[in-house]
Order: sequence, then structure tokens, then C-alpha cells
Amino acid sequence: MQAETKGFRGQIKGFTKSSSISVEIAGYEKRIQELILNINITEAGANSRAKKIEATLHAMISPNPLAVQVPLNTNNCPPATRIFQGREKILVKMKEFLESNTTQQHIYVLHGLGGAGKTQIALKFIQDSIHFTNTFFVDASTIETINIGFKNIARLQNAGNSSDHALEWLVTRCEQWLLFFDNADDPRLNLNKFLPQCNHGNIIITTQNPELRVYGASSNVFDMEEDKAVALLLKSAAQEPSPTNKEDAVAIVKTLWHLPLAIVQAGAFIAKSGTLGRYLALYSQTHEKLLKEQSTQSYSNYEWPIYTTCQMSFDRLSASATMFLQLCSFLHPEGISEDIFSRAADYKFLSLGPSREELEQPLEFLSQFRGPRGEWDTLAFLEITNEIMTYSLATFAPGQSTFSIHPLVQQWSRRNILGDPEPVYCIIHSILGMSIQGIPKQHLELASLKLLPHLDAVMQFQGYKAPNFTSNYELLYASANRHQEAKVLKISAIERQRALKRDDDLDILSLMHSPAATYNDLGQGQEAQELEVVGAEKQRAILGEDHPHTLTAMYNLAAIYKQLGQIKRAEELEAIVMEKRRAILGEDHPQTLTAMHNLAATYKQLGQAKKAEELEVLLVEKRRDILGPDHPDTLLAMHNLAATYLNLGRFEDAARLQTEVTQKFRIILGDNHPDAVLSIGY
Repeated sequence: MQAETKGFRGQIKGFTKSSSISVEIAGYEKRIQELILNINITEAGANSRAKKIEATLHAMISPNPLAVQVPLNTNNCPPATRIFQGREKILVKMKEFLESNTTQQHIYVLHGLGGAGKTQIALKFIQDSIHFTNTFFVDASTIETINIGFKNIARLQNAGNSSDHALEWLVTRCEQWLLFFDNADDPRLNLNKFLPQCNHGNIIITTQNPELRVYGASSNVFDMEEDKAVALLLKSAAQEPSPTNKEDAVAIVKTLWHLPLAIVQAGAFIAKSGTLGRYLALYSQTHEKLLKEQSTQSYSNYEWPIYTTCQMSFDRLSASATMFLQLCSFLHPEGISEDIFSRAADYKFLSLGPSREELEQPLEFLSQFRGPRGEWDTLAFLEITNEIMTYSLATFAPGQSTFSIHPLVQQWSRRNILGDPEPVYCIIHSILGMSIQGIPKQHLELASLKLLPHLDAVMQFQGYKAPNFTSNYELLYASANRHQEAKVLKISAIERQRALKRDDDLDILSLMHSPAATYNDLGQGQEAQELEVVGAEKQRAILGEDHPHTLTAMYNLAAIYKQLGQIKRAEELEAIVMEKRRAILGEDHPQTLTAMHNLAATYKQLGQAKKAEELEVLLVEKRRDILGPDHPDTLLAMHNLAATYLNLGRFEDAARLQTEVTQKFRIILGDNHPDAVLSIGY
């Protein structure tokens, strides 16, 4: 057609002089439409040129200068950013859905956190597609901006000057138009009122509100793949993709959790200041300022930096939702569950735990989730979490019944809590401690898998003076076999209790051995000794020398002396403990026999084998009489006595006794059992 333009126009002029103009025009229009439908258009934009030819024909042959002009193909969407990267999976999914040949309207929803790149994905898809006859951009931030967008559509298509006219035109125009609603974030906005009610056309919606998924297919837009995030940073920073630059860029995008808007902001700052290699050092010192800064030069029309985007969503939350988000900013970003809060709401006060006054604020916060009879109200909890998820500040994981909060949102929330963040931290610290206390002991090991990430996150802020739940935390660490943390917390618990109460408080005295043993396990034997000495002396003064608690304290102190190599001091205490238990409990009592066993072992360490023999002979007799000749404790006593005989040079007695032990072990355990084999030692 373009090659024969001159002859073509001549034919048109001939038609205008004909007496059957209207008939010829109708026939020619029909031929043009058939040509457009049958030509296989492969070049992007060819459809637009065909439309222009059609419009030119109408303009040339219309006898009435006032006749309505046929509108040209319309695309009032801006192009995608020049530095667009990645998102192939989402773009392919959108293409497969929106360009499928079905006789129904297609609606696709891109939802996610502000700054995740939803708008740019939509614009990139529109820019690369040749499937749509007309494409219309509508700012869906408010009803007012939507009405303005629809009025523009009506005017562009010469269909009127109101939103209703635009909707009527879209409903009656049975073709592949595309309507793009951008930033439909307001949960109070009923977008359905502005969706053309017909079985044709295509609609793309970007929103922070995941509820809009009900309208059609959807994709949750979240952080970028690392390689694409690195490419985006280097492009936005105008840096060459050298190995060194890529290494620096990887560290930066990881710190920014691969969030596109934060990456572009960082790139703009780096482009202006040339600080790619030093950016992380600056970020660690002034990250709040950097994430609030908006560059004058920008690759897109998005005008808000990431922290401002968070603030805009945050400002729309209720007071309860605001507090909940702030509390969760101190937890691990993933795996936050309702159980954490519901167990805490059922907290039972203990004598050694925090007082009701100390827990007034966490209890007040949790009270909003309790029903009239004090029961947990799941619906009230969901109302709060759903409000936060409405702005994609949190994301729910249905299969796990947990939700997550983006780390940058957490960071922003902690940094922007009005006033002092310590009270908010103390509340979530208490809620976590209260929650752990509500877990049955048999379930602690399983619960630790879910709660330890949150405990680790909370423990990063130990500088704040929160209520004392360290004993509960110690139990959780111990159940997860993280004994080092458990031991440290034991010490912390006892020292805190000693600071709150007098050293002669019986509750404190009963707890002193635990941290002393912990000191010893950590290689801090001197500290352990000092604590055990204080405990033993205090209990002797308060309870008397013959009290079981006093004897236990002396026994524990003797064990510490042994660990420190002070064997003689240990022997003195153990001799007193044995005599006291023998006098008070009797020679046959298990605690008396245990004391005899320990003192005999100490005599051996001191080289006093004869004294050890006297006790061990008696111990073997007692074990045989009380437990029987085949009991493991009896055999152990015989084995120890055989070793003592060996030390005394009584080899025949040692061999006879050890042979008896070995034979009994073989009978009881079998010839191949490890303990039976080991028993042949003498």
C-alpha cells in the first residue's frame, strides 16, 4: 500500500467525484478491514500504522467536515525504566494469561510491598507487547485520580468527557484494549466500580493490597534475584560490571535485601558520589539518611524514597496495628505466628518471675485479643495482622500459618518509633518470655525450632533493661542443645536475682549451685568456687550444719575444689558430709553410700589407697545386701575395689574380684556387649 501511495490517492479522488460515493466508501472500508485482519503483522507498531491509514482514508473521503474523526491507536502509558532488570517469570506468566485467546475479560494483579517494582513490571510488559489495540494508564491512588484517568480516556476516544462515557466506550469496544490501574493501594477503595463490566478487554492492577487478588490472576512481587539486583545496582550507579565492582555490588544488594527501590536509591547516590566501594561503610553509619534521600536524577517517575514509602503506609495504620508492627520489628522477619502471642496471653505468674507491675504493658497490649471470658480471640488478632498485610508490610504464608515482615520495613520501624524504643522492646521481650513459659516441657524441643530465630533476634538488644525471663530463654536454648548460650543465661539469671534480693534469701541460695556449675563448665572455676562458698556458708548459718540443703551445698563445693585441683580441701568437706549423712540418714541410705563412694575416690587421688579400701569394702557389702549381687551399682563397687587392690599390690585379690565382675557382666549383657568387654580391664 505504501509503495502505491500516489496511485492510491488518485483512486480516492475518483471515488469522491462518483455519484455512488457512500456505496464505494462502504465497500472500500470493508476491503481495508479484511486486509488488516488477513495481513500477518510481525513488526512492532505495524498495527498502529494500519490504524493511521484507516483514519486518513476516513478523513479524505468524508464530505462533512464536522463528522467525528476515527481515533488513532492510543497508548498513554509511560515507558518502563531504561535500567529495568529481570522479572522474566512474572512477565512470562502475564503474557500467557493476558494474551490468551479466550472470550472473557482478563484481569492481572501485581501485589507487593511499595518499592518492589510492581509498576515497572507492568510498564515493561505493556512496552514489549503488540497484542493490545489501545492501552490506557489510570492512576488508581484515589477516586479523584481514577475519575481523571477515565475522563482522559473518554476525550482521547472522542467518546465524551466523563468517567461513565469512558466505561461505556470500553464496554462497547469489543477489542483487545488494555486498562492499567496503577497504585490501587487504598483498602477503602472499591475498584470494582471502575472495572468495565463486559467479556472483553484486559486489565492490569498494581497494588500493595493483596485482597485485590480476588479479581483475577496475580503475582506477588517481592525481592529481585541476586544477579539481576547486582545488574540493576551497577546500571543505576553508572558503574562498569568489573569483577571488583560486582563483588562490592553483591554485598550492597544483600544489605538492602534485594529490594529494587532501595537498590535504585543506592545506585543514584553512588552515581552522584562515586562511592561504590565505600557505600556499605557509609550505610552502616547513616543508613536512615541514605534511605530517605531522593536523587534529583531519576530513571522513573516514582518520586518517593523507600523510607518515605514505608512512612506513607505506616501512617494509614491504626494504633493497635502500629504497635504490633513495631513489636514485630524486634523479632526474626520470618515465622512470626499467632501462637507466640496467644500463649503469652495465658501467662501464669511465678514467685521467682517478673511481677505483675513489670508486665503491665505487655498484658495491656495482649488484652485486646482476649474475649469477654478471658479466652483468646483469634478474630481480633487477624484484624490487626490483616490490616498490616493490606499494605504488604507483612506477608502471610498459608501453609505454615505464619507471616513475615520485610527486613527493611523492620529496620525502618525500629528507627522510626516515636521517642525511646526501649519500652517497645521490653514489651516484645516479655511477650516472648511469657510465651516460652507456656510451652509444655515435652514440646520444648520442637518449639525451639520455631522460636529460636526470634530469641536470637531479641537477644541482640540486651542493652535494654527488660523484665527477667532469662531462665525461660535458658530452657529454650538447652532444649535445642545450644548449651553455651544456656550456661551464660543461667549465670545471668542468678546474678539478676541476687541483685534484686538479699544473698540470704532461701530462693537465691537454692539456685546458687546452677550458675556455679555453669561457671565451672565455662572454665571459670574461681568464680564457681566463690559462688559455692557463699552458698554453703549462708545455708550453714541459716539452716544449720545438719540440714540436707547445707550438706548438698558442701557436697557441691567439694566437687568444685576437685575441679580446681584442691583435693585436700575436697576431702575435708566430703568426710564431713559422709559422717553427717551416716549419723542423720543411716549407713544404708543411698545418699550416705554415694558420699562413701565419693570420699573413697578422693582418697585414691590423694594416694591414700588403704583408706579407700576400707570404705570400698564396706560399700561392696552394703550394695550386695541392699541391691543384690548382680546390680550394676554393686558390680561398679566391686570393680572400684579391684582397682584399689591393684594399687595396693594385692594382685590375686584384684584378679579374683575383677573376674567375678567380668563373668557377671557377660551373663547380664552378653559376651559381645561393649561394657562386658571393657570389664576385663584388670
